[in-house]
Amino acid sequence: MNPNPSCQYQPTHPQPKAPKGFTHINRYWDKQQGVYAAKILPGEFYVSVAGEMIVTVLGSCISACVRDRYNGVGGMNHFMLPVQRENMEAGPLSALSESARYGNWAMEYLINEVLKNGGEKRNLEVKIFGGGKVLESMSQIDIGRKNIDFVRQFISSEKLNLAAEDVGGLYPRKVLYFSDTGSVKVRKLKTVRNDVVFERERSYARTINTKPTQGDIELFD
Repeated sequence: MNPNPSCQYQPTHPQPKAPKGFTHINRYWDKQQGVYAAKILPGEFYVSVAGEMIVTVLGSCISACVRDRYNGVGGMNHFMLPVQRENMEAGPLSALSESARYGNWAMEYLINEVLKNGGEKRNLEVKIFGGGKVLESMSQIDIGRKNIDFVRQFISSEKLNLAAEDVGGLYPRKVLYFSDTGSVKVRKLKTVRNDVVFERERSYARTINTKPTQGDIELFD
């Protein structure tokens, strides 16, 4: 029996229209949570004005969840590297173009979209996740730690409210973010071999250079 009382195998209402600029995002009805959901991949972000759940899986990457506490508009990003290549230590990753795959751009894009959809900066709350040490075999650089340091510094510099975080450690995470209420469910993927997420992120790092620019935390089983 599914322990979630809100579980609905069939949608209870029509799927809300994707906001302008987000029609490429994978959106679907989540049977386990009984809500419409949007799944984002590395380099993507999504903003909802209709209370959709936003889902991603993180290794060394970071996701910031940002919402206006009063009107419920919120979104999530997923970035692999904190800032432009010249600001990082030498390593095997290729030089990257400026886009949402960088933390500084990903944060700006996400916040701007929340504001464009009715949010106010003074009302924003931020929750951050990820930054696990799962790419250590790629180099001596702890990419996850650099991502964590970057996003904390960004939040501080922009005088945003950091409401919660679950960062660092050795395990990948699956994150479910409910954009209207701000509640979050986080599952540490301890039964998934780290090299599954490692290979996904390493593959993404290899292809970045060729692609064009484009409430409380609850642990769950």
